[in-house]
Amino acid sequence: MGAAVQYLNPEGACPAQGLYSHATRVTPGPMYFIAGQLSVAADGSVAGSGDFAAQFHQVFANLGDVLRGLGASYNDVVKFTTYLVHAQDIPNFMRLRAEVFPTLFATALLPPNTLLVVDRLVKEEFLIEVEAIVRAPD
Repeated sequence: MGAAVQYLNPEGACPAQGLYSHATRVTPGPMYFIAGQLSVAADGSVAGSGDFAAQFHQVFANLGDVLRGLGASYNDVVKFTTYLVHAQDIPNFMRLRAEVFPTLFATALLPPNTLLVVDRLVKEEFLIEVEAIVRAPD
């Protein structure tokens, strides 16, 4: 991770309740605000309908594609916002993050994440949506 994006857990802060840091320090530079990524296959169909794990993997693959297209990587993520439609998927979300994030990020420190449970997403079949704020490489 470059010095442009640093994840921090300030002294005196309570322990994070998951795989995230409390704050991100960002050196001024170009910023991208990436729309929520959904489990959309290359042909535009819903990938993994009814399968949370399949949708999780597709969402993060799609986000990775957007990042690469911007010349960025997961190490440039400043913050995530995650939307789930079922509270019972929270343990699966935490387990999948623990499995997948070490393959996406260069360090054990991870960006802040706000997790929300909502009534539904744009299509009933979607179970997870993830948006990101990214500090682009210079």
